[in-house]
Amino acid sequence: MQLMVNFPDTLPDLLQETKEQFAFEAKMALAVKLFEMKRISSGMAASLVGIPRTSFLLNLHKYGVPMIDLDEDELLSDVKNA
Repeated sequence: MQLMVNFPDTLPDLLQETKEQFAFEAKMALAVKLFEMKRISSGMAASLVGIPRTSFLLNLHKYGVPMIDLDEDELLSDVKNA
């Protein structure tokens, strides 16, 4: 499937990006938000963007999203069961 988004022709220039960079950033922002909302896995998000999963995870900090989002109880449970 394909998602089409209309934006002003001047937007990439305004952001000092090429159209390709802007398209990549838009896909990345969508994937990051869906991952943050726990709607898709990191692997699915990386696939959506077309990059390796490790690259996706290592770039999450640029969007203010943690790689691992566990509360204290979940973290303690994971450590206990390791």
